[in-house]
Amino acid sequence: MSNTEKMLDIKDLSVIYKTDLETVYAVNDVTLSLEKGATLGLVGETGAGKTTLALTLMRLLPERTGKVTSGSITFEGESIVDLPEAHMRKIRGDKIAMIFQDPMTSLNPVLTVGEQIAEALQVHNEAGRSKEEIEARVDETLALVGIPPARKSEYPHQFSGGMRQRVVIAIALSCEPDLLIADEPTTALDVTIQAQVLMMIRDLRDRLGTSMIMITHDLGIVAQTCDNVAVMYAGEIIELGTAEDIFTHTKHHPYTDGLFASLPNLKSKTTRLQPIAGLMPDPTNLPKGCKFAPRCGKCMEICKEVPPEVYTDGTHSIRCHLFHQEKED
Repeated sequence: MSNTEKMLDIKDLSVIYKTDLETVYAVNDVTLSLEKGATLGLVGETGAGKTTLALTLMRLLPERTGKVTSGSITFEGESIVDLPEAHMRKIRGDKIAMIFQDPMTSLNPVLTVGEQIAEALQVHNEAGRSKEEIEARVDETLALVGIPPARKSEYPHQFSGGMRQRVVIAIALSCEPDLLIADEPTTALDVTIQAQVLMMIRDLRDRLGTSMIMITHDLGIVAQTCDNVAVMYAGEIIELGTAEDIFTHTKHHPYTDGLFASLPNLKSKTTRLQPIAGLMPDPTNLPKGCKFAPRCGKCMEICKEVPPEVYTDGTHSIRCHLFHQEKED
């Protein structure tokens, strides 16, 4: 597929957080793309760099510490890494929108939910909507996410956690963005509400034809929602493929195998969970070779010294020396 057919094209992207005391290597040489109408699942442990990647796409990195050190991001044919902020402000919220993790901290406690949805519409009012048309769009958006429009005059504290998350989704969808980034959208919700919110997101995505990046650590959510999957570890994409590649193929990166092994098996009463040993490496002092080597049960000497290349088989890519060794054999 040519770049012009890709909605989003990320190439060799690296991001750091730099302070007077240390440098955090948060995203390292990431290459990803997303087609129009498709959903990409971004999977990994806390600290893998998933949210930093999302904030980079939105150009919301902390101004003093966050910095893109290399690489490019092309959205709908336009480079956005060095785009003037005034231009980026027109894209953010209108063309690219984000659902943040915690709805309570995402919403303004002193504004009604209706005012907060209307604010997004007023900022991106290129169509010159009247006040009445904006109010009508607020009602329409609330109804779209299953909230009675009569509740638009209420404040965030008057809503349950699940309903607040619906409000956040309504704000994100109000301008009908081309790309929706959902960063752990169900983390703060109980299991029943999680299922309802996920079903609603999938339905809205299909109805509006919106492309989506679903950031999560839950492989179950990815299986239900995503067309393609990227597994992230220590700021790198270590495995990338279609959902079929990730969930049905037997060959995986050892870290991906570890993620699957740590899932509970509801069909077996005797199978024990197998957590991945160790912890994510210190992002200020990453390992010399493979970032996963200190935790990997299949680690070889080359893994400790040489960063692995990306080896590709059709739509399936793995950053691992083992994969290279298998191809040679």
